[in-house]
Amino acid sequence: MTDYQPPRVWRWESESGGRFASINRPVAGLTHDKTLLVGQHPLQLYSLATPNGVKVTVMLEELLALGHEGAEYDAWLIRIGEGEQFSSGFVSANPNSKIPALMDHTTEPPTRVFESGAILLYLAETFGAFLPKDHAGRTETLNWLFWQMGAAPYVGGGFGHFYAYAPEKLEYPIDRYTMETKRQLDVLNRALSERDYIAGDDYSIADIAIYPWYGALVEGRLYDASEFLAVHEYPHVQRWARTIAVRPAVRRGRMVNRTWGERSEQLHERHDASDFETRTQDKM
Repeated sequence: MTDYQPPRVWRWESESGGRFASINRPVAGLTHDKTLLVGQHPLQLYSLATPNGVKVTVMLEELLALGHEGAEYDAWLIRIGEGEQFSSGFVSANPNSKIPALMDHTTEPPTRVFESGAILLYLAETFGAFLPKDHAGRTETLNWLFWQMGAAPYVGGGFGHFYAYAPEKLEYPIDRYTMETKRQLDVLNRALSERDYIAGDDYSIADIAIYPWYGALVEGRLYDASEFLAVHEYPHVQRWARTIAVRPAVRRGRMVNRTWGERSEQLHERHDASDFETRTQDKM
């Protein structure tokens, strides 16, 4: 417990501390001029392999695996720890300055798509894949897509921040967000006890959206918190995560724009399928 009392009017007078303090600020907009690079493909992705970034690279790799040649893409690395998301080019692609951002150059002018859930839906509708065509199936898939978009901030900005990144461990926020994270895992576990995938019998954008967050949690790859969260209590989520983790497109998608972990699991930029074979030559 602390004796902190909020002021009548909050003012930004110092960094908040923690891992991401240097890039947190209470205003939006650009901090420097820099044009986004554009590669050879119509789809240009600007991202980093955080859970939200992985959603989109997995989706693109899944589309390519289905034979959709129009889903070929260039993936450019945005180092958010260095503030590259505040460049003039990136802010034009996403005024919210969050990765990922997609530019579709098949239109004139190019279509910008930001927010990971919006990108998944845009690609699903563009290529007619991973989204049921029947009204009931489409609605159920979108139920879970929007569930993820609303739920994950409690896991990332809530649990992840206070458990892994905050400058000091505080009991109340860790307890509060751990409770919510476990409640969400229980929601998924109950749903997956009745079906193979999140929205039904078929793999969809709902799974692609949810796996990088909740699959990574139960696999022990997010916040190193699997023991703390007692993930063995969610066997159906674990079964589902194992099923998705072995998909070749998922394994490729997790590598793209990744700059940490085993070197063999990193592909800093992706411009062609052959880049996966030559990734050891990527620049550090």
